[in-house]
Amino acid sequence: MTATDISATGAPILPAAGLRQFREDGFTVVRGLFGSDEIDRLCARFAALHAAGPVPGHFEPRPSDGDPLSAYPRVMHPHEIDERALRVLLDPRLRGVLEAVLGEEVLAAQSMFYFKPPGARGQALHQDNFYLRVEPGTCVAAWIACDVIDRDNGGLEVVPGTHEMDLFCPELADSDVSFAREYVEPPAGLAAVPVDMEPGDVLFFNGSLVHGSQPNRTKDRFRRSFIGHYVGRSAERIGAYYRTLSMSGDRVPLAESEGAGPCGSEFAPYGPH
Repeated sequence: MTATDISATGAPILPAAGLRQFREDGFTVVRGLFGSDEIDRLCARFAALHAAGPVPGHFEPRPSDGDPLSAYPRVMHPHEIDERALRVLLDPRLRGVLEAVLGEEVLAAQSMFYFKPPGARGQALHQDNFYLRVEPGTCVAAWIACDVIDRDNGGLEVVPGTHEMDLFCPELADSDVSFAREYVEPPAGLAAVPVDMEPGDVLFFNGSLVHGSQPNRTKDRFRRSFIGHYVGRSAERIGAYYRTLSMSGDRVPLAESEGAGPCGSEFAPYGPH
């Protein structure tokens, strides 16, 4: 399957304009790639997972300490513990777009699910490949909106054009508004722009693209999202935390790169790179 394949509506999954935007700006949005029923089932699965309690190494909520993220932390690598999450990570519609933007066969490297409840902190501007350390090349994220996502509930912001730049050495983020420690200041002349999304929309972006999110400032709206990280088959190394799979679900181990950590971890390493 390729991104020029036809969707259920008769239109290409990734039109030429979308591929051009990805190459020029470092990101593109495919609207309505997943249906509302699919998103509802995915959210129901994570609601059940949350109700069932901790899964060590994947999802470890803590008693409320005033931080909404204690009760609703991210789910890390949910595809390793849930069949529905695995099917989403390896979905052929994602594969079609990913193969178009990467220009080759893709491997899945990670999945995450964010609840981002009301009052939750966001994540300061950063670059994903700072954490994955894919060599050579970079990663690509497929960021699936599971709610109406806008500026009020902490939608994503991107800095177009930064995908063509090297990784930056981050500064220390403001812990009052970011759960992660790293912050990358936009280069001179560039600025972050918001990306509003509807449930089922998917934002694809380059691993060097500077992006992040503000806190969820609403009182009653979650900002749920499912994220997959992918690499091209020509990648030779990646951080040990990332256990790469073919899009058929077979394990495809890569050599380990240095300096990697869980994507968005507040404990990720610092230092020149």
